[in-house]
Amino acid sequence: MRIVLVGPPGAGKGTQAEIISAQLAVPHISTGDIFRANLRQGTELGKSAQSYMDAGDLVPDEVVIAMMRDRLAEPDAATGFLLDGFPRSRPQAQALDGLLTDLGTSLNAVLELRVDTEEVVRRLAVRSAESGRSDDTTETVRRRQEVYAQQTAPLVTHYADQGLLHAVDAVGEVDKVTERIMRALDAEGTGRSCAVLA
Repeated sequence: MRIVLVGPPGAGKGTQAEIISAQLAVPHISTGDIFRANLRQGTELGKSAQSYMDAGDLVPDEVVIAMMRDRLAEPDAATGFLLDGFPRSRPQAQALDGLLTDLGTSLNAVLELRVDTEEVVRRLAVRSAESGRSDDTTETVRRRQEVYAQQTAPLVTHYADQGLLHAVDAVGEVDKVTERIMRALDAEGTGRSCAVLA
């Protein structure tokens, strides 16, 4: 199965991606993890990405797309994957469509995790306190929400137009959100379109 998770930063994409990818036996591919690895290793990509991430801005598409092209060509992604943090813009979504066409495949589903801004701010304040992440300050979190609304939210329309979108209420206990996601994936197999799963 080839799945994309979309939703604002702090919606729980990383947590749910780990759970769902394990249940489906596909790799969880997170741009956030890839960026952080590059930061730790001091690569040119890492240095470039750092300034954008600290400001709450998106890393330029050409950098992210090139990185994804390489990652999706790896053997473990041949039978499926779960993307977390990519695509984040309509141009990235169009590039992903092209990459998958080149690989002779396509997406099965896009899951939109829905959560309101104040819940995101609360969640990320907790994450920042626990992990010491410099990109989780209240100001940066609010800026990322603005960037999401301007640049990432149009993905919902892109994927809804393709009949791939499943909206999932991402507020509540982790296991309840996972159940909603699995119901959405089960519904995808029947060809039914989903309303917001609560």
